[in-house]
Amino acid sequence: MHVVVMGVSSCGKSTVGALLGYELGVPFKDGDELHPPSNIEKMSAGIPLTDDDRWSWLDAIGEWLAAHPSGGVIACSALKRSYRDTIRRHAPNTLFIHLHGSHELMAARMAARPGHFMPPSLLASQFATLQHLEPDERGRFFDVAHKPVTIAHEAAAWLRALPIEDQ
Repeated sequence: MHVVVMGVSSCGKSTVGALLGYELGVPFKDGDELHPPSNIEKMSAGIPLTDDDRWSWLDAIGEWLAAHPSGGVIACSALKRSYRDTIRRHAPNTLFIHLHGSHELMAARMAARPGHFMPPSLLASQFATLQHLEPDERGRFFDVAHKPVTIAHEAAAWLRALPIEDQ
């Protein structure tokens, strides 16, 4: 099964994703590691990425999933439907775990993680870009007010309960 743990910056994608990969017994990848250096430079400078900046990164996300036929979990913001569609072009059966929470909670988390390339000034642009999962997209929302281990456990239980053809 291919899973993208998605959401705005600071929602816990990497933490939940690593826990979920462990619980499912599949590899985990932090999608930030696949950003080209130019994207990291822009974000570090407080400049929001454009769609054109993101396409090659999203292709790399989908390619990583496709390269793991036995399954994998990757953390990726996947903020827009078109971004998720790009990932699904490479890995059509991808499922999405959408971590969501308030702007205030995400801002507090960002302030508590100094040294990350994504500055708090870009959080508003992430929320403005975010398009929630649509009814025809295979995924589920999880509230980040819960502990990451709880979210990962609940997500794994949900994924395991899916019929085989939906995994």
